[in-house]
Amino acid sequence: MAHVVPVYAAPMADQTNHYHTGLAGRTALVTGGGSGIGAAIAATLTTAGATVRTCDVDTATGADYACDVSNETAVDAMFATIDNELGRLDIVVNNVGVAGPTGGVEDMNADEFDRCVQINIGGTFRVTQQAVQRMRRQGRGSIVNISSTAGHVPYPLRSPYSASKWAIEGLTRSWAMELGRFDIRVNGVAPGTIAGSRMRGVIEREAAAMQTTTDAVKAAYEDQVSMRTFVDASDIAATVTFLCSDAARFINGEIISVDGHCETLRTEFPDDVRVSGVTF
Repeated sequence: MAHVVPVYAAPMADQTNHYHTGLAGRTALVTGGGSGIGAAIAATLTTAGATVRTCDVDTATGADYACDVSNETAVDAMFATIDNELGRLDIVVNNVGVAGPTGGVEDMNADEFDRCVQINIGGTFRVTQQAVQRMRRQGRGSIVNISSTAGHVPYPLRSPYSASKWAIEGLTRSWAMELGRFDIRVNGVAPGTIAGSRMRGVIEREAAAMQTTTDAVKAAYEDQVSMRTFVDASDIAATVTFLCSDAARFINGEIISVDGHCETLRTEFPDDVRVSGVTF
């Protein structure tokens, strides 16, 4: 008779308790939550049971708070309101980000470059700084920073955006090291090309800069993804919700790409396509 070695298994009750994705009783702030990915994240967190507040610089989106997260005074005022309304903050999703200018480095407007960095990096820092003060008092928290495939793959003609997203991934891993001992987890999600109006605008600007058609740019984006398709905002929202839940309680300092496996952001065009005298 073969000798059977018992395999340890945790009690089923513990497994159920540790691995649920519900967020009942938790509060969340989603920046840039008035539209696009942010709105999808806010809706999914709400469905999972969280009490969610959104902020957006665009008041027309109907976000809960009008806030320019790159402005320290505005961020301070928003968190004072959160304290009064919610009393605590368990989850922060730093989703705010602007596309920044499109073009070669020699022609890029310096003020537009600086503004992209100020919003994408500075806004994430300011919101996180305030959130961590509250999470430390509570003894736990989850922060998810929205990066991009451009945060770990070079992105010609979009250097300020790419630089800001590389920085977001560095901040995510650095803050995870700082805050892990306080049971505050910091992770990132890196979306690929998201279908929607914002990406249409990016494609139009790149087509103009490269003196080619929007169809050619769109096809090039699709061809550089293994799955040959754009991503839906709901897929990003599902991953963020998972990372905020107890099912991800030991996931910290990670960047999860949701991009269909983006192989490159180096768009290939015919030899006669030129940007500022540089042949592509």
